[in-house]
Amino acid sequence: MVPEHFQQQAGEHLRVCPQGYTCCTSEMEEQLSNMSRQEVEKLVREAGRSLQTSLQNQYRSFDGYFLELLNRSEYSLLHSLRSTEGQHYAQNAHVFRDLYSDLRDHYRGNGVNLEEALNDLWARLLEQFLRASDPQRDMGDDFLECASKQADLLRPFGDAPRDLKLKAIRTFVVARSFRQGLLVSAEVVRKVSQVPLSPECNNAIMRLTYCPQCRGLVDIKPCTSYCRNVMKGCLANQADLDTEWGNLVDAMLQVAERFKGASGVEMFVLALSAHLSDAVLSMQENAEVFSSKVLQACGSPGETNVGSSLSEEIRAQGKVHVEDQATAGGRLEKLVMDTCRKLKDMQQYWTQLPNALCKVTAGAANEENCWNGVAQARYLPQVMGDGLANQINNPEVEIDITKPDMTVRQQIMQLKITTNRLKNAFDGNDVDFLDTSDDISGSGSGMCHGDLCHHDPRLSIPRTDQPNIFAYPAEKKGVRGSGNKTILCSVLLVLSLITVLLQR
Repeated sequence: MVPEHFQQQAGEHLRVCPQGYTCCTSEMEEQLSNMSRQEVEKLVREAGRSLQTSLQNQYRSFDGYFLELLNRSEYSLLHSLRSTEGQHYAQNAHVFRDLYSDLRDHYRGNGVNLEEALNDLWARLLEQFLRASDPQRDMGDDFLECASKQADLLRPFGDAPRDLKLKAIRTFVVARSFRQGLLVSAEVVRKVSQVPLSPECNNAIMRLTYCPQCRGLVDIKPCTSYCRNVMKGCLANQADLDTEWGNLVDAMLQVAERFKGASGVEMFVLALSAHLSDAVLSMQENAEVFSSKVLQACGSPGETNVGSSLSEEIRAQGKVHVEDQATAGGRLEKLVMDTCRKLKDMQQYWTQLPNALCKVTAGAANEENCWNGVAQARYLPQVMGDGLANQINNPEVEIDITKPDMTVRQQIMQLKITTNRLKNAFDGNDVDFLDTSDDISGSGSGMCHGDLCHHDPRLSIPRTDQPNIFAYPAEKKGVRGSGNKTILCSVLLVLSLITVLLQR
């Protein structure tokens, strides 16, 4: 005979579940309520972590390869200069190393102005050339300023300064904006996935998941429409991200078009060393004329000892090297297109999340014979729309639509800002970005490194073939009645005792 305290009792003491006959005490109801909240919050975090990790992996692939392209371009240029400039290599090498360092900092958003970095390059190269042309001459500030003005007129570097500025700004603003889009989207997912459930949502989830078991309804699953109303109410703030999240994805897909073809980002970076090498070659070919005019305009005429140090054979050798590099192009474009495919799959993440949670928590229920929050019967209310404003008449979750979650609102604003920057980048307008990689990949970010992250296989967006997290056994014909209810009450009591012991 089962002890009396294991039997069902009147439920007037219950605060969340329907107050019919029950086998749950007040303490058990509270413990199960906390458990249901923790389980759903864990599912939301795991789903967010899965999405966040995917974005992080795309970021790492893109960022790593773009920096690799810059490294290859720098190596190609320095190798070319070493073989062609001879004794002047050491004088110019550090100038170009500084340029590539500035390019990396500009790409990362470390406060380097690209136009200023390029202007500094030409000024330093001009100074190096003048010092090499007349080592005995004292190059004062007045002389160098005068020489700079002459350079504006005589254009010793040819069209390289103007062409490189236009192409570099266009290229780097595209690369930076795409990188930043991946960083921001991952950070938004991290922060929003950690938003706690409201007390009203907690009660609704308890009624959805464990209240039927307190009633002894072992085999009954929640009605699908009922579950959707609960989850849409609980995740109403998160669903409000949908519009701006979609706008961000659209803007990134648009920017991705700038990576395609012969005029794309990768081809410019690979050809950058050739453009710089040609600029140096142009300067050396114009050395005698330029030196003569500068000395005439800025000081007493003197002998120059630097002429055309690059032969046509050397020039051809440089061209062959660049062409060999250009044939390796295309990998960055493939990485970006792969990212675009994944972004499209993520575009409706926030509105798909409630349905995905219901596939885990409710599974496939018999809609004519399911738990509707009160009894074992069909669920009649209509399913609410997505977002906070559509929950005003939600029958399952009490929610004040005039008090949105501030964390979510802040992330919506962040998405808007990033989308506007991406649109400006697509139009070729330079934009200021701050480096948020430390926030994304730091110890406090929640981002996973390598295989160290645990991923709950029960929830993934937008897959639908997920097993249940809550223990709803398969329906068994002919197994009904007080026996099952008594066993379930015993299990629930034991579960509550274990929970208490673990909390001590």
